[in-house]
Amino acid sequence: MNGRSPLTPVTGATSLYACQYDQRFSYCAYIPNPVTETGPQRRPLLVVIHGTDRSAQRYRDEFQDFADSTGAVVLAPLFPAGIGEPGELNSYKMIKYRDIRFDRVLLAIIEEFTARYGISERQFLLFGFSGGGQFVHRFFYLHPDRLLGVSVAAPGNVTLLDPSMDWFTGTRDFKEQFGTELRMEELRRVPAQLVIGSEDNSILPSGKENPFWLPGVEIAGNTRLERIRSLRDNWTSSGIRVRYDEVPGAAHEGIKLLSPVKDFLADTLNANDNYLK
Repeated sequence: MNGRSPLTPVTGATSLYACQYDQRFSYCAYIPNPVTETGPQRRPLLVVIHGTDRSAQRYRDEFQDFADSTGAVVLAPLFPAGIGEPGELNSYKMIKYRDIRFDRVLLAIIEEFTARYGISERQFLLFGFSGGGQFVHRFFYLHPDRLLGVSVAAPGNVTLLDPSMDWFTGTRDFKEQFGTELRMEELRRVPAQLVIGSEDNSILPSGKENPFWLPGVEIAGNTRLERIRSLRDNWTSSGIRVRYDEVPGAAHEGIKLLSPVKDFLADTLNANDNYLK
């Protein structure tokens, strides 16, 4: 034995485990093949971020076929509702909330999980739907060096790479918010996907009805479909490689978006020499 205490089971779906960095948060996983005790292994890691409904285990399960076909390990964190105040639903989406940096929580979960399972990868694939899509594209801005690829599905609010607007609508005060500069060349290195249902076109709450409303929110549009198209155009004009998918007939339904997501993630792995099978 190498001294670590592996989670059980060492293959298949795990239970939810508390993160030792901050036990308010937890994670579950799916491991498609046995993890040996012989030393760190190079194997792809896919991190899946839930939406407002917190269905972390559901999304973990939906990616089992992807894991079995690619050898990727699927890790699904859970950011519970009610952190900080009763009924609070949205804190993780903006990365910062009170004294919590959710990007750091995620990185701590990844470090803990990969150490216990002997997975050596520093870079990983990242996917999120709805509120998870909000978190994921903002995490991308902060940590492009950690990502093999990023897939953003149907976010309700978007942050444009726009130096004329403050966070979260734009990035003018990004350094003041997070203590680091945007690293545009690293962002351009990461393959990115934006994906949404063609019928995800409900008018979103505005003003006091929107807990995130700020002047400039509507610049990106009034529906998720308009906003993700604005984000696509913004990223493309910034030199980011974007695959854009609209799933015919789908509304705000995350499971219906997963086929093109899995295609994108598999293509990203196949383009990476470290993971060619």
